[in-house]
Amino acid sequence: MENQPSDSSEPLWRRKLSGAERAGLRARPELELEARLTDALAKIPDAPVPSNFTARVLAAVELEEKQARRSRWHWSWHLLLPRVAVTAAILIFAGVSIQRHEANSQRFALWQTLARLAVTQPPPSADALENLDAIQRMGQPAHADGELLAALQ
Repeated sequence: MENQPSDSSEPLWRRKLSGAERAGLRARPELELEARLTDALAKIPDAPVPSNFTARVLAAVELEEKQARRSRWHWSWHLLLPRVAVTAAILIFAGVSIQRHEANSQRFALWQTLARLAVTQPPPSADALENLDAIQRMGQPAHADGELLAALQ
């Protein structure tokens, strides 16, 4: 059997063997057993099949294909809703965390700026604080006094 091709038993299934071919099978017990099995199967009568057998088989195959396609693209709210809820919770948590981090970063930057200013600039003198209103008015744009201009002309 090692030297024979793997399909050497195929002629046993396809046709009836002649007497000489059957005598040659005695030397090979595995093929003789195959020939007897083929003969026994040939004696079994064909099972009655309904006239619409092919149509029923094709309909069953088509139904399985439709179910396979539907199961691939079928939306299930029972599966989708928990995933959306978890994703939303993660995004909200991340957004709040980022917002708090930004607020703390701004506070820290302000604190550092104030600390640098406190170290580098001396505090204002008491005289400067006494005349603070006048100093603030000096920074504002001057408006012409209409009454004073009219009195001068």
